[in-house]
Order: sequence, then structure tokens, then C-alpha cells
Amino acid sequence: MPLAFDSISHGTIAFGFFNIESDMLLCDRYFMFADSFCDNLKDMAESDAERSYQAIWSIRIIESSSDIGDLMGAIHGIRYSGFLGDLYQRFPFPKNPADFKQNPRGYETQSQVSEIIAAYARRRKIVVSMPPGGREIKIGEYQFVRTQFQELIKYVWRGGYPRWKNETRPAYIRALKEKILKRPQGIFKDLALSD
Repeated sequence: MPLAFDSISHGTIAFGFFNIESDMLLCDRYFMFADSFCDNLKDMAESDAERSYQAIWSIRIIESSSDIGDLMGAIHGIRYSGFLGDLYQRFPFPKNPADFKQNPRGYETQSQVSEIIAAYARRRKIVVSMPPGGREIKIGEYQFVRTQFQELIKYVWRGGYPRWKNETRPAYIRALKEKILKRPQGIFKDLALSD
């Protein structure tokens, strides 16, 4: 379930997983798979924090909220609209609320989720940049200070809300933690990812 997070550019925005059978994340109107997000962060962790950083990320963007759809309506099975409606028709909310856990094998549905989102979103390249020291990061049009951005990383590490099923994290998440622990600098400085 996406949660509300602070940004310095757009105030409070939604960020997170939105279907337990997919590893796709949303950042307001930007959509990307979690393994791609983590791979981009691993590259960032290898950069010199005392120099400015810039990279190009490939995302999908949905411009209109009606094309995004109604998450709560889709979860409750009462309104299937937009991308989220189509996704929840393919991967419905579990009948037993105790089964509401983020699937650590959600990456296996990427081809199906990509097919669904293609009807609503366009591919876009965005610039991700940081000034020297890594106190702020800009992801396309969204800007965060270090502590705000670290909250996004912690969310992905936990498996969001409702957390990873059986507390089992995908390999790409564990690899990100290892990379950050080797170079805890810049935007990753003082980031704690506890087990």
C-alpha cells in the first residue's frame, strides 16, 4: 500500500507498492519496478558523494489520475477503473486479510504488469541529480532532502505496508543494503536498514 511521504518540491506525495503480487512502485505519477529502483540506487552508491551526481532513469508516467484509477475501489472489488482497476482484476486483493503481504517474488509478474500499464502510461527518461555531499536528490520533477529520501528506501526495504511475506526480501533489496553498507556516504549517510 502506498503511504504518504514528504518532498520539498510537491509537499506530501504517495510512494510505494500498490499490489502485493507486483514489485512495481509508484512515486506520485511515476511508476517503476522495485528492482530497477534498487539497481539505480546501487549505481548511485558507487558514485563519489563529494561530486555532483547525475543519471538517467527510465520510468513510466501516468498523467491523469483517472488513468491511474481508484486504488481503494480496486482493493475492495467495487470499482475497477484505470491502470489499478485492470491490475486488480488480474491480481485481486486476497480474500483472507492475513494473506495481505508483499510477495518477494513479485518481480515474476513484471511482464504482465508491463502489458497492463502500457495502455495507460508512456515511457519517459528522467534526470536524477544530486549536488555534492548528497544532502538533496532530485528525481525528475520531485525533490527530496536526505532524510525524506531515506524514508522511501526504508519503505522498500521493509516491503512497505504490509511488509514482505515471511519477512523474506528479494535478492535485489539485500544487494542494495550490502552496497550501501560498503559506502554509507552522501544520500545514504546514516541510513539504517535493520532486519
